Amino acid sequence: CGLRTIPLAAKHDGEKYLIEDYSVGLMPSLSLTDTRYQDIKDLGLLAMGSESFPADSFLDPLPAVPLEVDIITQQLWSGGTSFLDENFTIENLQQTQASNPFGILHLATHAEFTPGTPKNSFIQFGDRKLELDKVRELGLSNPQVELMVLSACKTAFGDPDAEYGFAGLAHQAGVKSALGSLWYVNDQGTLSIMSKFYQELRQAPNKAEALRRAQVAMIEQTVRLEPGKLVTETQSFDLPSNIEVVDMTHPRYWSSFTIIGNPW
Repeated sequence: CGLRTIPLAAKHDGEKYLIEDYSVGLMPSLSLTDTRYQDIKDLGLLAMGSESFPADSFLDPLPAVPLEVDIITQQLWSGGTSFLDENFTIENLQQTQASNPFGILHLATHAEFTPGTPKNSFIQFGDRKLELDKVRELGLSNPQVELMVLSACKTAFGDPDAEYGFAGLAHQAGVKSALGSLWYVNDQGTLSIMSKFYQELRQAPNKAEALRRAQVAMIEQTVRLEPGKLVTETQSFDLPSNIEVVDMTHPRYWSSFTIIGNPW
């Protein structure tokens, strides 16, 4: 049971990390996984998130979220739709899926998995929390969402009551693939790996390989933070002054993210 929480991407043989040679993914159940391949390059994308949260939520601000959502929808995935802050609501997600179905859903926000009953765990929307036992209300299976990216804290973590946390339950609710994190994610690291991940989704043969390339780019510092900038091999993005520059080569910044479900 505990093996599923090990970041396999960070396994090291004394010379290099496993992710430098192999892409990695998790399938909760091969028999229940939709293994059909679909090219996602032309799918619509909906990105939602919030920089700040209601005072009674006691959640820290995420200053990189507006930039993360803007980079993904305006610069990396043309034609993407976005909702931020007070517009980041469950109702807007449901209405957008009903009127203009998207194949990729990106949620940039806080989430928390607390062992015990599913209703103790949540993903934070702009106006309220969505408890773990209510994630099916999002209506992600009709039409099916090809990829759900949970750019949040500890979203792939779980316990015997709900294996793989939110990412696993999203998969159970009908999403073909989900990308979640195994532990609390640094805001700067999330911005960096997500920017590179969406660049690679346009070119890589599958989702797991796109994630692998993004992780290797952070190891090799071809994706890095510089004062006032996020730099990749092909682009640079201006950053607000409140984004601290950190060295993101350490596995703590890139190895937590894991593809769950169909890796293709």
